Amino acid sequence: MSFPRPTFDGAFDVAAVREQFPILKRTVNGKPLVYLDSAASAQKPRAVIEAMVGVMEGSYANVHRGLHTLANETTEAYEKARESVRRLINAESASEIVFTKGATEAINLVASSFGQGLQAGDEIVLSQMEHHANIVPWHFLRERKGVVLKFIPVTDDGRLDMEAFHALLGPRTRMVAVAHMSNVLGTVNLVREIIAAAHAVGAATLIDGCQAVVHAKVDVRELDADFYAFSGHKLYGPTGIGALYGKAERLAALPPYQGGGEMIGEVSLDRITYADPPHRFEAGTPAIIEAVGLGAAIDWLETLDREAAAAHEHALYARVMERLSGANWLKVLGAAPGKGAILSFTVEGAHAHDIAQVLDRYGVAVRAGTHCAEPLMRRFGLTASARASFALYNTLEEADAFVDALTKARTFFA
Repeated sequence: MSFPRPTFDGAFDVAAVREQFPILKRTVNGKPLVYLDSAASAQKPRAVIEAMVGVMEGSYANVHRGLHTLANETTEAYEKARESVRRLINAESASEIVFTKGATEAINLVASSFGQGLQAGDEIVLSQMEHHANIVPWHFLRERKGVVLKFIPVTDDGRLDMEAFHALLGPRTRMVAVAHMSNVLGTVNLVREIIAAAHAVGAATLIDGCQAVVHAKVDVRELDADFYAFSGHKLYGPTGIGALYGKAERLAALPPYQGGGEMIGEVSLDRITYADPPHRFEAGTPAIIEAVGLGAAIDWLETLDREAAAAHEHALYARVMERLSGANWLKVLGAAPGKGAILSFTVEGAHAHDIAQVLDRYGVAVRAGTHCAEPLMRRFGLTASARASFALYNTLEEADAFVDALTKARTFFA
């Protein structure tokens, strides 16, 4: 996965895109909203809003359980969304797509179910740049089963140390779980190489695709990933929904994650059997309306030129970096080649929370804190940073507004 060359050549009509996002018309503190927090959660286009309202107003019922018209219509919409996810990441079959509450639940599902077959001394390889969602579930296995966690170090410019990674692999490696793209550094990791190396020692792989799937085309078959997880709310869809891709043979080998309705074959007083994937992992009434919203977000995204959108996003990042060059009061985290349009930074003499609050006075919304990546913050000797993340609906004027606001904010702490 790589990002196109930055350009403002008009190939991407950002004005037309913005018209589809009602919230972008609002003001904050008397200023036009400049929303630069999409890496945490993106705004929603009207297509998603209308799709979800349409289900509630026109054709809602529980899925898979009824024979009446509303149940059939809702089931069809729900499974159509699963097909949209399959198409987005080029999975071979829709049965390889499990709906979850988000990437966090998807990773927990794999860690819990895959982990049932692990023993003390088995090894899981992660990285220092992982989101907590891809660290904590594996720590559960360390605490409960004696599994050993190993972490790929991060270089000063924000890349994974690939020589160190290869040295971590061994005969006890059972799983390698890494981010496709860092939510803090914007680094796009060499996941194809990571997956191939893991498979060479007989290990399974899980890729956290929360950031990557938003900004570039992902092909799980080309990557040869065993598992791939992402959330809907970063992908211009609703919260409460995400997806786990798993190779058919991998999902078939996993025991259930939760018990209840839908995930069973038969239930009697003395025995149970389980449904085939993906339903084996979707116990209870699912997030029906949210799944339809995710499907609508994907269908909407596919109407755009995604390569042009990615080039537009990176041009915004390049503009900001150009204007801030020479600012000796600014420290930028991550300078890996080919990184995505995420700018994490600190300002000399100011806490990240204070910077975010001052920027908010100018209508600029950025994230501040550890970004659920405390090990990475410690790696760079920090307790927090601010983060501006650029999306396809941001403009050149907003990039300039961010720089202007940050420069003014600096004077509060100089």
